Amino acid sequence: MSARPVSVEPVPLTALADHLGLSDSGFGRTGAGSVSVTGIALASGSVRPGDLYAALPGTRHHGAQFVSQATERGAVAVLTDPAGVDHLGDTDVPTLVVDQPRRRLGDLAALIYGHPARFMTLIGVTGTQGKTTTTQLISCGLQACGRHTAVIGTMGTWIDGEQVTTVLTTPEAPDLHALFAAMVERGVDVCAMEVSSHAVVMGRVDGVVFDLAVFTNFGRDHLDFHADVNAYFAAKAELFTASRSRHALLNIDDDRVAELSCEPAIPTRTISLTGRDADWTAEVLTARADGSTFVVTGPGQLRIKADIALSGSFNVANALCALAAIGEAGHDVEVAALGLAALPSVRGRMERVDSGQPFSVLVDYAHKPDAVTAALEALRAVTEGRVILVIGAGGERDAGKRQLMGAAAAHLADVVVVTDDNPRGEDPAAIRAELLAGAHAVTDGTSDVLEVADRETAIRSAVAAARAGDCVLIAGKGHEQGQEVAGRVLPFDDREVARRALAAVAGVRSASRDLGPEKNS
Repeated sequence: MSARPVSVEPVPLTALADHLGLSDSGFGRTGAGSVSVTGIALASGSVRPGDLYAALPGTRHHGAQFVSQATERGAVAVLTDPAGVDHLGDTDVPTLVVDQPRRRLGDLAALIYGHPARFMTLIGVTGTQGKTTTTQLISCGLQACGRHTAVIGTMGTWIDGEQVTTVLTTPEAPDLHALFAAMVERGVDVCAMEVSSHAVVMGRVDGVVFDLAVFTNFGRDHLDFHADVNAYFAAKAELFTASRSRHALLNIDDDRVAELSCEPAIPTRTISLTGRDADWTAEVLTARADGSTFVVTGPGQLRIKADIALSGSFNVANALCALAAIGEAGHDVEVAALGLAALPSVRGRMERVDSGQPFSVLVDYAHKPDAVTAALEALRAVTEGRVILVIGAGGERDAGKRQLMGAAAAHLADVVVVTDDNPRGEDPAAIRAELLAGAHAVTDGTSDVLEVADRETAIRSAVAAARAGDCVLIAGKGHEQGQEVAGRVLPFDDREVARRALAAVAGVRSASRDLGPEKNS
């Protein structure tokens, strides 16, 4: 499915210039008066006929260096900065020159595509953990209510059940508004999307005002990008201002998130799973290895019983966020809860891999200290036997969290198998060493900490070691279908590897039974 709308009403280039506050002399080229624009592209290779090519400065090259490729593909005009003008050469297309053009992309894209976000309900979900699960649950609940939904996030973009190929958790502003236009064209009523801190800081959600913004929780992450934890929080908090969102939904069980409810900048509702005074609450009735049953209370004396096939109290919190968001958007929460109950799993989020074995195997995306802790605590509470953890850490990302992850693993798991995740351009052994250092710093002999470099071997070893009543958690990569190693992405899916490991174990056990007792000679 295309990530762009099929039909776009052409917008005169002069209208874009007026929006930017440019006079005719600001075009830098002649003939602008007869030009109309039907799209906008950041990469020269993505340009379609009728596009405005946004030639922006990059880390190694300036986009204006590729303007000839863009015009060959049909670009009818260029947006750039003063530095980009020097790279244009003899290119004879109208050029809009502004300072900081990236900051104008969102508004321009919205204008070019006819402000599509105005024609559906937009729910933005941010937080260190739970964004993917919450957006998936929102979509599932709304579909039960008869709505046509779209989801944008870590697992890609889905429009009414069909996948659209995207690269970033939150697409760049031109791509995002094109997606919105495609959604409206296909009859989407509600879009639930993950909003990362990168998206806010880098202007990817510029030109968007969310009808409802949800804050799931806050913890350490992305300190390879943000100066410190406070800068990371400030980026997320910006989503809860009047220029970004109309209404807020905050999980006040998280103290940092609760700060925003003290002096809210926009109308705000709150949720709590721990008994705090909130507009929406949940009380867990039963916690099982295969899910939870809980009671939700909300405004207007709402009280319903709900069930999800996702284990862990953190997933109850995600479900509460989803149901509260659906309710705040004006939909039937009780009907939505039926939709959540029917969802068998969220891909790579505490996803069970079941081949009939007498122990549990789960694949989860946990790749931060808080997420590892939450997942292990949830499984510890419902596991009779041992908790066996396979864990690694990503390269070229926040290195400061690695020892914290190792410590959390050794503190809560009975067996920890440290392996490779996505080492990217780093030395995999050095990454493992940091995890091992954290694990060895807290273990008192109650946990076995092992190092198995190859991830498939690590998973096979963990599954082979499991006994009846045990639980194997394969953490870090979740839904991912590749492993990034030294500049290459190698095919790798934790779930498929786990299935092969289970098949191998079943084969060995079956062969053992077939051999039977040794005969006397």
